[in-house]
Amino acid sequence: MKRTIEEAVLPPLVALVVALIVGDLLILAYGQAPSAVWRLLIDGTWGNAYGFGQVLYKATTLTCTGLAVAMSLRAGLFNIGAEGQLAAGGFGAGLAGLALPAGTPAFLAVPICVMAAMLCGGLVGAVPGALRAKFGAHEVIVTIMLNFIVLALLNYFVSAKLHVPETLHTPEVHAGGLPRLSNLIGVFHGSAANWTIVIVALAAVAAWWFLFKTRVGYELRAVGLQPDAAEYAGVNVGITWRNALIVSGALAGLGGINFVLGYKGYYEDGFSGGAGFLGIAVALVGRNHPLGVVIAALFFATLSQGGLAINAMVPKQIVEALQGIVIVAVATSVPEVRRILRNAVSKSGGQH
Repeated sequence: MKRTIEEAVLPPLVALVVALIVGDLLILAYGQAPSAVWRLLIDGTWGNAYGFGQVLYKATTLTCTGLAVAMSLRAGLFNIGAEGQLAAGGFGAGLAGLALPAGTPAFLAVPICVMAAMLCGGLVGAVPGALRAKFGAHEVIVTIMLNFIVLALLNYFVSAKLHVPETLHTPEVHAGGLPRLSNLIGVFHGSAANWTIVIVALAAVAAWWFLFKTRVGYELRAVGLQPDAAEYAGVNVGITWRNALIVSGALAGLGGINFVLGYKGYYEDGFSGGAGFLGIAVALVGRNHPLGVVIAALFFATLSQGGLAINAMVPKQIVEALQGIVIVAVATSVPEVRRILRNAVSKSGGQH
């Protein structure tokens, strides 16, 4: 038990310390005092209500994409397609909100839009899942290609069919909008944080329950650890892989409601802004555990918002460099990643 905790906690802590040391050196190279820069970062994020609200908003989307990647890694797969799945989910939520009559009660409209988001994300995830299960196609290549395909198709539909003139976004949704946190807590005034955070928190709890308290979740983790042994025990590995990527896509798609229903009230081309790719880092730092993913999402959201706060003193690219250092340091210590890399290398070697 003690060893397990150390393996889960120690690598992210070491990565954070290394990143902070490198960050200090970069800040000194720009002629600034590290303590002043870090203080400004904290004051601009957790130190005021608006900044904290922005951290919560960004962490909400990152939690969804992080859970999506973590779900696939638990099954021994690497879903690189969360960016496209996130965008598809936002598009689905936006279409559902446009299709519903304006007077649709929130208790009906919100669940319909949420299900539409998860359905669209899940359908995108089903493609690499089915190809992996049926033909053994590598999910990394398929999901990367699907990102380009999905984003290009969504760009076409919005720009050619659904956009408001002179914009790249749809009309505002008729129903299903989620109120801002500032409607309840006035100090969050101006921030994008909204009630999506409650839905995503419930999704994180559901993901934990699914992975660790259900038979299907146990089979998924067993396949991720040793697919041959799981198959020998009677688990259908192909179906498990397919279902894992469907669930993974649905979780990523859920993140789309944060922008579409909670922030802007419409779908906008390019709204994902790399959150799907950053979800890979969130999953790795969070050690593919739902609680760890939530904490990691808050960490990366703090860095993202903090980069804007410190831009007056040093380039915000310093924060991006810190993110990269943390990702590289943690990724090499994640068992699921090492296992996937070993399998890829062994298969590659076996083909020569």
